[in-house]
This record gives sequence, structure tokens and C-alpha cells, in this order.
Amino acid sequence: MNIELLNQAAAFVSLEADLLDHSEYTEWLNLWDESGTYIVPIDPNETDFANTLNYAHDDATMRRLRVERLTSGESVSTVPAPRTIRSLSRFRLLGDDGQAVTLRCTQILGEFRKDVLKHYTADVTFVLKRAGDSFRIQQKVVRLLNSTDALACIAYIP
Repeated sequence: MNIELLNQAAAFVSLEADLLDHSEYTEWLNLWDESGTYIVPIDPNETDFANTLNYAHDDATMRRLRVERLTSGESVSTVPAPRTIRSLSRFRLLGDDGQAVTLRCTQILGEFRKDVLKHYTADVTFVLKRAGDSFRIQQKVVRLLNSTDALACIAYIP
């Protein structure tokens, strides 16, 4: 196991979580490869995201639109804006082909909005394209533990 690579990839995805929790969306958008996709599937076992229904399947345009909706103050589902804290753990390198690294981890997300605290647990898989001494997100798949259950409105980026 390449511990140095694991630490670099884990630090990168931890930065991504921190940017989201602090609403630093411009910086978050800059972490993405232009062709990258952000996916939250309904079926936790699904791999054909293009041909199935997902909670989110965002390309670069949709990511920018999602950020605009979150920051505009015009969306009922985002006013007041939820406060979130993501905790990432159990990092595991799944692959490294020299061009991209695949990393899987656990995410525990706490959301506080309108005096209600909710928790979401997920397996998150990242495909991180090498970019100099860092990475760009090529794909992020958030597999919510309760994705097939009735979910409350997720008005932010899980």
C-alpha cells in the first residue's frame, strides 16, 4: 500500500469536505475537472448512472447551477441555509492507473436547519485525476446508506 499516496488523496478529499462545510463554493468548483461528474444514486448498487434515476448526476454546468441556487437566497429549500459538518474516515485506495486515483471513504454528515439536526451516512468514492502535485475530481459518487428510503429534502451538496 502506498501510504504517501493514500495520505495525499485523503487530504484532498478532506479539503473538499471542509470547503463545502464552510460554503466556499467557488473554491469547491475549482477542485473539479471540467469533465467531472457528481453523482448521488438512488440504488446503492448502481453503476450505470447515465441510464438510471439519481438524486444528482451533475456535470460542470449543473454543479455551477447548484451553487447558484444555494447562494442566491431565492430557493425556499435553502433558506435558511443549512449548516453542515462532514466527517470522513476509513480511507481506502481502490486503484491507481498512473493518471487517476480511486479512493473510497465513509462520510458522516450532520445537517442543522430550522432547529433540527439530521445525520446522513454514506460511502463516497472519488476518482481523482492527477494534476501536478495535486488532483482534480473526475468523479464523486455519494452512496447514501438510506438512499432507498424516504429522504427529507437535501438542499445542499451531500
